Amino acid sequence: MSTPLPPRGVRVRVPASTANLGPGFDTLGMALGRYDHIEVDTLAEPGLRIDVSDAGAGGIDDVPRDESHLVVRVLRRTFDHLGVAPGGLALRCENAIPHARGLGSSAAAVVAGVAAAYALADRPLDTDAVLRIAAEFEGHVDNAAASLLGGAVIAWQEEAGRHALGATDAPGRTAAAGSAHRWHAERIAPHAAIRPVVAIAEQRSSTDATRGLLPEAVPHGDAVFSAGRAALAVHALTAAPELLVAATADRLHQHYRAPVYPATAHLIEALRKSGVAAAVSGAGPTVLALTTDGRIPEDVDTSGFTCVELPIDSAGVTVTSR
Repeated sequence: MSTPLPPRGVRVRVPASTANLGPGFDTLGMALGRYDHIEVDTLAEPGLRIDVSDAGAGGIDDVPRDESHLVVRVLRRTFDHLGVAPGGLALRCENAIPHARGLGSSAAAVVAGVAAAYALADRPLDTDAVLRIAAEFEGHVDNAAASLLGGAVIAWQEEAGRHALGATDAPGRTAAAGSAHRWHAERIAPHAAIRPVVAIAEQRSSTDATRGLLPEAVPHGDAVFSAGRAALAVHALTAAPELLVAATADRLHQHYRAPVYPATAHLIEALRKSGVAAAVSGAGPTVLALTTDGRIPEDVDTSGFTCVELPIDSAGVTVTSR
């Protein structure tokens, strides 16, 4: 029997994110300073009201205004987990994170939904639950962990049976359990000199579609190359940004996806030849450039992209009462 929730309201600010950072496929992520703002109210009377406004996200016309809205589905799932239920819900979304561009819009929605539900139930946010539910909806947690924790993150998974379900390994480290795997995330502090620039593509993409291009197995040499560069990326991100060009090289996933967005692949190649650490942002087609001056070289053609410098967000998701 679920406990009824009294009428109350919360406002959530959740940052965009970029994932992979080149070789760190499904393991490395970073929070970026562009935000969706979501207001959720529990109502005494049954029903659902949804209002969605475009604060720069683009492509929100096809966002559902019913129970299939991702934030609503996450709210319902989290309320069930907490054993509570509202009479009705009112949801207002100001979407500034571009949709289907590789900047973690769906992961941000999941994090916002879980965080809102915990606040509305007057419970302290359980970071394990965020990762667990993110894995249910996303299949991986690199973007969600970045939006949750802020800064840069390392995410990994292990068999669920190796630790108690939902346990916390150490201060600042979180873990989550799914049906087969248990996810963890560790926050790391990016070097102060790093100034990300995103080249947001006009083209939209689908994570499911681009993930379907990846092979079941990769050559051993490519796996070794990417493992070494992913390890180097952690060092470069935190202590040696001068190594970022080498650290963001990848042989694990980007070239398999390149035929879907050739303009993205061309821009990455041009940037890297100009000495800029560049990689596909998440599933693309947006390009992430990790600069130290916040600029794209003038001789690099960015036609079809909108280049924006975004600071690294350090706060992660925040929730306030209304």
